Amino acid sequence: MSPKKAKILVVEDDEFLAGMYVTKLTKEGFEVILAADGDQALIKAKEKPALILLDILLPKKDGFTVLKELKSVAATRTIPVILLTNLGEKEDVDHGLSLGAVDYLIKAHFMPIEVIEKINKLLKK
Repeated sequence: MSPKKAKILVVEDDEFLAGMYVTKLTKEGFEVILAADGDQALIKAKEKPALILLDILLPKKDGFTVLKELKSVAATRTIPVILLTNLGEKEDVDHGLSLGAVDYLIKAHFMPIEVIEKINKLLKK
């Protein structure tokens, strides 16, 4: 019997992309929680996922605000967060990393399988 894989919180408001990541991560054996906006992300982060895949352009609260709030609370501070977004400006990347993201991936530059490889590497540390 294989050990239970980690729980991943996917925060993505684009239904197509969210569904794609849920399908791919589930096929890889991960338990997936989905949030479609910043407020849901903060609520679902209380379920203590092993990692959060966080979009920046979100309804209600943007990803930068969510990240800031996650890192300001003891219960969620240590959860690694990968920002997965279409914002590719250097200032955005620097800002996301300065707020505590472990990685910053631009959607157009990474195939879902590459994102999953990064998740696997991070969780094996």
